[in-house]
Amino acid sequence: MEQLCYQNRKDIRMKESVLRKYARLAVEVGVNVQPNQTLTINAPTEAAEFARYCVEAAYNAGAGYVYVRWNDDAVSKLSYQHANLDRLKRVDPWFVQQYQTFVDENACALSIYAPSPGLLADVDSSRVQQVQKELQQAIQFYREYMMANKAQWSLVSVPTAAWAAKIYPDKSTEDAIETLWEAILAAVRVSEDNDPVALWKQHNENLSRINNKLNSYQFDHLHFTNNLGTDLKVGLVKNHRWAGGQETAQNKAVFNPNIPTEETFTMPDRLRVNGAVTATKPLNYQGRLIEDFTLTFKDGKVVEFDAKKELKTLETLLNTDEGSRYLGEVALISHDSPISNTNILFYNTLFDENASCHLALGRAYPMNVEGGLEMDEEQLKAAGMNFSINHEDFMFGSADMKIVGITQDQQEVLIFDQGNFVI
Repeated sequence: MEQLCYQNRKDIRMKESVLRKYARLAVEVGVNVQPNQTLTINAPTEAAEFARYCVEAAYNAGAGYVYVRWNDDAVSKLSYQHANLDRLKRVDPWFVQQYQTFVDENACALSIYAPSPGLLADVDSSRVQQVQKELQQAIQFYREYMMANKAQWSLVSVPTAAWAAKIYPDKSTEDAIETLWEAILAAVRVSEDNDPVALWKQHNENLSRINNKLNSYQFDHLHFTNNLGTDLKVGLVKNHRWAGGQETAQNKAVFNPNIPTEETFTMPDRLRVNGAVTATKPLNYQGRLIEDFTLTFKDGKVVEFDAKKELKTLETLLNTDEGSRYLGEVALISHDSPISNTNILFYNTLFDENASCHLALGRAYPMNVEGGLEMDEEQLKAAGMNFSINHEDFMFGSADMKIVGITQDQQEVLIFDQGNFVI
């Protein structure tokens, strides 16, 4: 890899073989690209080498065409700082048509997410918010298409220098990147001497068992409590569906939306969330870290909020649109789990959300209600689904978390005790 510094060619070949295995996992288990299907890959320029491995793996798996969309956080920052705002906000027709083409071709999508935490801390947040709002509204049809599993999609991560330095500030750049690579590969169950595809099959089966158990109860609501200030009741929509691990797209292809994943998640009832929740990890939102924040809900809506750092950014998130103050997801993850046990704060939602129970502000997934993928927007709203251009996960799990599920006939079932599944 170009980003890493090794002593000899043997080490480079060893690392290459593992990363090619990771790329194959992303392509074959993550998006599970089908014969002759178009695959889009969204990748940062710093991940060029890994993106090439993914392109190669996709063609080896029979992809008809692979289209790579490059992005660069440093360039984006310069644009936010200096570009004419009206021009920056304008979403050109060719850009929208590109996404429409992906929909028309039933393309699957792999995103290589490599954040630069805090990069936009000195950028006017209102500029970022205005630009992102225009962009999300322009391609909302594409997001709805993907969130409804009309085609396969998956998210994986690779290190960047900025991200590695944030996690390991006392290491050299090369050592920090290599250490982060080791943490990522362990989290996604990839090593030189294993078969990650087989391990992921077993992992998906375990998640499926938990989902089926939770679905059998059809809880009316969940009650979360811990000693950090969380005392929250989350109503669940009727006929909700717990999911996690593998999903099935409209074309019947089975795929893993997130690699890694440890969660089982479902749809909250938009108007039946009450109480307070305290976040246990920072939220990296638009390049800023919101830290030590609390939210208070009444009848589903955030009515009070506070944060020790980036309060204004939290307010900006909540005021994006009406749905940004309501929940779209509730996810359960044992505190005693592989990513949590690393004791690493990744500053990356893909990893941190899989170390902790979490909630999402914003849009829900239609698949989390029975028959939701066949419902129109009005039917989904009637079912209790939240709509928004946002879907922002934040973590609130803890070692002492207790979760009680209350059934439709008001029976109490202990789901979590001392932070872990007991059901």
